[in-house]
Amino acid sequence: MKRRALLSGAALVAAWAVTGCKAAAESAAVKLPAPMLDSAAPAASATETAVFAGGCFWGVQAVFQHTQGVLNAVSGYSGGPREHAIYDYVSAGLTTHAEAVQITYDPKQISYGRLLQILFSVAHDPTQLNRQGPDSGKHYRSAIFYQDARQKEVAERYIAQLEVAKVFPDKIVTRLTPLTAFYPAEPYHQDYATLNPNSPYIAQFDRPKIISLRTLMPEVYRETPVLVSGRK
Repeated sequence: MKRRALLSGAALVAAWAVTGCKAAAESAAVKLPAPMLDSAAPAASATETAVFAGGCFWGVQAVFQHTQGVLNAVSGYSGGPREHAIYDYVSAGLTTHAEAVQITYDPKQISYGRLLQILFSVAHDPTQLNRQGPDSGKHYRSAIFYQDARQKEVAERYIAQLEVAKVFPDKIVTRLTPLTAFYPAEPYHQDYATLNPNSPYIAQFDRPKIISLRTLMPEVYRETPVLVSGRK
């Protein structure tokens, strides 16, 4: 498991005493404009999927599980071959995978552009290169794994829009990469933030993201998350 998950609460508090405030500041949510260009799903499409990476998948998954219109959000790996999609390999930086989340959503309730707005606003900081908060390495990179030209164009145009608006103090480093495959992570990673609310890591780095979603984008916030396990 992740080293952070193995540390005791006391050890985590001590370890974050120096970096906690800095990391929290770096991951602070930013109120962003909606995309000027969005994408309508094909009329016959009942569901659509998006794959995003933005640091530890626990927090990214949790944010989208609390988003209206999302039908499922699964933690996993993208950017490498199937045989390398194993947590011990990925977390050690031995693969080309990123920790990612596959989001299945109802395009009649929420758009791809709206999901991008949530990703950039509250789910992660797109200006951090190969890291998020206390986690570092290419497997924690900011990335959008687009599935078609439609998703690629919306993402490219939105990043350009945000850069022109200078909504972030630093340059957006999010990579746009064609999706080749997504591999679900091990069961113990699924619904982690919901099932472990008292984890010091979740309390410090992930719960604030959910609060930011509720505060900044209340129109898309859902109190009860949609979980992979199906639990209520």
